[in-house]
Amino acid sequence: MLPEIGHFSLILALNLCVLLSVFPFIGSVKGDVVLMSLARPLTVGVFVFVALAYVSLTAAFATDDFSVLYVAEHSNTLLPERYKLTAVWGGHEGSFLLWIFMLSGWMLAVAHFSRSVPLDFLARVLSILGMLSVGYLLFLLATSNPFDRVVPLAPADGADLNSALQDFGFIVHPPTLYMGYVGFSVVFAFAMAALLSGRLDSAWARWCRPWANVAWAILTLGLCLGSWWAYYELGWGGWWAWDPVENPPLITWLLGTALVHSLAVSEKRGAFKSWTVMLSILAFAGSLLGTFITRSGLLTSIHAFASDPERGIFILGILVLSIGGGLLLYAVRSPLLKGGVGFELSSREMFLLTNNVLLVVAAASVLLGTLFPMIFQALTGKLISIGPPYFNAIFIPLMIPLIFFMAVGPLSMWKSTSVRSMVTRLGRVAMISLVLGIGLPLVITLEFDFWSIAGVGFALWISLSMISDFGNKIRKKSNIVEGVRGLSLSYYGMQLAHIGVAVMVAGISLTSSYSIEKSVLLQSGESTDLGEFNFEIGAARSVSGKNFSGQEVSINVSKDDIFLTELLPQRRVYFASGTPSTEMAIDAGFLRDLFVTLGEQKENGAWSMTLYVKPFVRWIWLGALFMVFGGLVSAADKRYRYLQESVDKNKKSLATYSSGKTADVGV
Repeated sequence: MLPEIGHFSLILALNLCVLLSVFPFIGSVKGDVVLMSLARPLTVGVFVFVALAYVSLTAAFATDDFSVLYVAEHSNTLLPERYKLTAVWGGHEGSFLLWIFMLSGWMLAVAHFSRSVPLDFLARVLSILGMLSVGYLLFLLATSNPFDRVVPLAPADGADLNSALQDFGFIVHPPTLYMGYVGFSVVFAFAMAALLSGRLDSAWARWCRPWANVAWAILTLGLCLGSWWAYYELGWGGWWAWDPVENPPLITWLLGTALVHSLAVSEKRGAFKSWTVMLSILAFAGSLLGTFITRSGLLTSIHAFASDPERGIFILGILVLSIGGGLLLYAVRSPLLKGGVGFELSSREMFLLTNNVLLVVAAASVLLGTLFPMIFQALTGKLISIGPPYFNAIFIPLMIPLIFFMAVGPLSMWKSTSVRSMVTRLGRVAMISLVLGIGLPLVITLEFDFWSIAGVGFALWISLSMISDFGNKIRKKSNIVEGVRGLSLSYYGMQLAHIGVAVMVAGISLTSSYSIEKSVLLQSGESTDLGEFNFEIGAARSVSGKNFSGQEVSINVSKDDIFLTELLPQRRVYFASGTPSTEMAIDAGFLRDLFVTLGEQKENGAWSMTLYVKPFVRWIWLGALFMVFGGLVSAADKRYRYLQESVDKNKKSLATYSSGKTADVGV
């Protein structure tokens, strides 16, 4: 009965989305307050029925209802309870229902937290989100219904969830990534509503900016969790593989990063309006591209869900209609996008524009490397592989000037900046960064490595410039307490995010330069050295869980004959599917990780294994968490909680920034 309730709830949600797409939009055109006022209650109704459908599917998994085809294909009676609940998004149908559920949640949040936004503008935003939901719900009901029954007889037991997905990382990574992805739908809707209403002033940028910041922060967290999950679960000791399914979230993140900076300029200076709207469209397109790649059958990956090309064509149709419609509206309304605000080459606007261009070019280069093998195979029937050498050769050179201007931008002023003052302020920062960037890696490792020196130097360049800017702003006030309190949350969010980039850059460069690994074949009692560490293999013992059995090997790690830790890697076999799996053993630390992947046991009892020492790898995710926190802090700025409609106040704000004074607000 519950599956039928869930199915019927999706149908009701579809009908409400149709009403949401039509009536509030007509009301916004005609100025009919009654029709526009329907937007909020209809949005609440959509959320309620989509949530009911999601709960119904979750209940089917929790109760082992194998009469539901999707449950039978992705669950098993032996599956631990926590994975039964998260197996809901372990396949195509359920993961897309989660996508729609996330979108309905964003819509509800917009309806609730945008009460300062004019009713006609909000009606357009929610109507556009309703139109997107119509497409998604039609796709789900027509091609991917998660409530289809098994006929005539349900199996006594189900298949099993992919063994690699039976992990905590799978519990948190997909929902977070989807939440970030879907958040850019809200930004897209705000941009389209602004084009339709002709209101492309500072106010719309201020309305849109917190949603962009939150979506960007959540997507950053999703990427961070995905990198962390791949690191400790897949067993290859890496944190990013340039996988064609991993790349679309990165593309969206790069475009989203450019967007949040462009929105800042549109809000503060009334400039970059055309650029900001285009980035809104592109960031949304990136999220749809990720959905298309994972569900089109174009490739096979642990991240991919579907292998049915017909589904891919349906999603491609949604992508073409939504993005094509957005670009058409953008072209038609282009006269509204002309900005009359001028600025010089040495200004904050120019530095932000430069970084935006670099981010977009980086996104385009990743997109090219991701799609080219698929296009080449479609045209020639031959396989071609584009791997890390291409991406590293293109991506890293683009990041170097990006990092340079990342430190320069916050220290500059709007409209015009004195080059002499900039050189004076940054000269000491550059000198200290250069000296410490060369000295620290040499002192710590006694080795000269260009990339580690460059990474540490650039990390210091960003960090010290942020500290210098903070100090300059504090000194302008009569006392330190007043100075600290006088700075906005947006400014503190910018500081945290940029410091996070610095920490991540240092982590990437150091772990890439100094990580070491070794593949060995050892019997019980034998040992081997890797760097400063000695790994001694002990006895193997049997282990078992609710749905698996296997063996666990004890490995004692010591340094200078002093015992450090015991690592316990495992080899498992899952009962339902018979799938073998490896569980890595990791001794995590702030400065280094010790990592062991267990291979097969040979006839003589020896175990094959790969040992890793990964210095500073945790700094990569620590930096990402700083960035997430920075984005959320920035979105919490009181300017976004108490939006003002006063045109005079907007003009006064623009006049202040046009004077060329350095603002105490972050970007």
